[in-house]
Amino acid sequence: MVTRRRVVQAAVGGMCALLPAASETPRLLEPSGKGILDPEEVDKYVTPLVVPPVMPQARGSLADHIDHYAIGVRQFQQQVLPSGLPATTVWGYGSTLHTRSFHYPAFTIEARAGTPVRVRWKNQLIDRKGRYLPHLLPVDPTLHWANPPGGASARDSRPGFRSTPGPYSGPVPIVTHLHGGRNSEESDGYTEAWYLPGALDLPAGYAEVGSFYEEFKGKFEDRFGDAWGQGDAVFQYANAERASTFWFHDHALGVTRLNVYAGLAGFYLLRGGPADLPVGVLPGPAPRAGDPPGRKYYEIPLAIQDRSFHVDGSLFYPAGRTAFDGFRGPYIPDSDIPPIWNPEFFGNTMVTNGRTWPVLQVEPRRYRFRLLNGCNSRYLILKIVTRPLAHRPAAAALPFCQIGSEGGFLPTPVRRDQVLIAPAERADVIVDFASVPVGTELYLINEGPDRAFQGGKAGTDYSPADPATTGQIMKFVIETLTTPDTTVPPSQLSLPPFEPLGKASRIRRLSLSEQKSASLPHVGPRQMLLGTLDRNGAPVPMRWDDPVTESPALGATEIWEIHNLTKDAHPIHIHEVQFQVLDRQQAGRAARPPEPWENGFKDTAVAYPSAVTRLKATFDRAGRFVWHCHMLEHEDNEIMRPYTVG
Repeated sequence: MVTRRRVVQAAVGGMCALLPAASETPRLLEPSGKGILDPEEVDKYVTPLVVPPVMPQARGSLADHIDHYAIGVRQFQQQVLPSGLPATTVWGYGSTLHTRSFHYPAFTIEARAGTPVRVRWKNQLIDRKGRYLPHLLPVDPTLHWANPPGGASARDSRPGFRSTPGPYSGPVPIVTHLHGGRNSEESDGYTEAWYLPGALDLPAGYAEVGSFYEEFKGKFEDRFGDAWGQGDAVFQYANAERASTFWFHDHALGVTRLNVYAGLAGFYLLRGGPADLPVGVLPGPAPRAGDPPGRKYYEIPLAIQDRSFHVDGSLFYPAGRTAFDGFRGPYIPDSDIPPIWNPEFFGNTMVTNGRTWPVLQVEPRRYRFRLLNGCNSRYLILKIVTRPLAHRPAAAALPFCQIGSEGGFLPTPVRRDQVLIAPAERADVIVDFASVPVGTELYLINEGPDRAFQGGKAGTDYSPADPATTGQIMKFVIETLTTPDTTVPPSQLSLPPFEPLGKASRIRRLSLSEQKSASLPHVGPRQMLLGTLDRNGAPVPMRWDDPVTESPALGATEIWEIHNLTKDAHPIHIHEVQFQVLDRQQAGRAARPPEPWENGFKDTAVAYPSAVTRLKATFDRAGRFVWHCHMLEHEDNEIMRPYTVG
């Protein structure tokens, strides 16, 4: 069988030509004629790292004890590439009351345990005359997606076509999800609760909101008494979780990969409560509103993403399936292969906090980095080394001490020479530069592959990322110590108590499979699907709009067995819950316990190929939520399923 690892290009007359295996560095094909910017022509380590400031709050009632925000999504230009190269048009979040707060990635929302946060999320993707802005990137309208042109009767569907369509060019749907938050359904950012901007020229007959927008609007207004308006939605986050590193990003059906790639992501840091540590124990401070210029920060969030650019500075994202495997049709409706959607995409340039290959001046002391893999499909394997072009796998110059993951602090700190982090995963780490001489230069590198990750070791099971480009992330330069480091060494940390979940009342057997074309049997993948297993252990693949099969009782604790029947590792994210990884097992082998850094609570976990991954979760909030693979290209084409609680 020919798949993404050995792809056949079908010609019009049925002739086939063998293409290179996808394990090679991905090719970038650009039909527009703009030209792709060669990443080796982009200067590295000439731009200072941007530490995202705190998102400004909006004024609220002093009596309601709620932190209020008014956050919009806008289009603007940002110097993502180094100075001297063109600016890049991006999308980003920002306070609607502070124009200069719009940035990619967003300014950070600082939340306090026990104090709710209420956000009015506003779709402001309009121009100065109030007309809607089309997407920056090519939208495939043949997927099962938001589909505003379908009107109320065909929104959130897979539309039909008489001929192969070009990219959708209408107003863009958005809805924001707080990734890691445990909130009621109307504030979760449900993928079918999207909304268009309040533009003056919305086309007649278009659906302006998704299938669940009105229902969740009514529930929110009944519960909290705050009305939603045209082009916006209001969500409230209870902040009853353990102190942790969350993030927010777009989650609109079928266009999440494009909206996030355009810039819609930001950190949400929850502090305080019994599951946090006292101020001064860990490196700090983090950025605060009103900080003077030049303020030193010892706690820094790092959002790492891969991107590609045109020579004019604009974002490049493939405009057709040919960029993935060279397949040139026939496409929908003459086959079942979408014409634009790519099964995965790997950019050729690394971006951290909205800048390509930045540099950070650090003192010889401990730093706290909150790492986020914000890539669409790329797995990262991070190391700190002395030479950026060192032969891979390279020797680590400094270790990471991981103290937390998606669900807050681990039971005990874990020393790691490298950090494997899947798309959407977070790692809360301490790096101690105290032993490094002033003037030393160190480099954060990536040894993950330039293709879909399948597990294994760099240099043995797969070729690491290109050392000259995607194998480098950022540089650290050691400068003089300004103040003594009074934080607690990681080996002496006593982390907050960790209470594992109780006994499970049910085990669900779930499947993860890949489907090739039904009409062109040598072409694939067409889509990836979640599903269940039948009595004989065979997969029962299901699409987004198939009936719900996962309906835990309110308060139930369950074990979900994810049977990955594909050749790739998939990061599985379950909304509304923080779960525990129990074990992983391959056929005929003993189950392996979770990795030491997976012993805390998580919201995203890697399901390795040809293995069963067991997760345990308590479903303590009634409502309708989703679970899905967080490789965004996968998520946008069926590898997402709704589930209900209660």
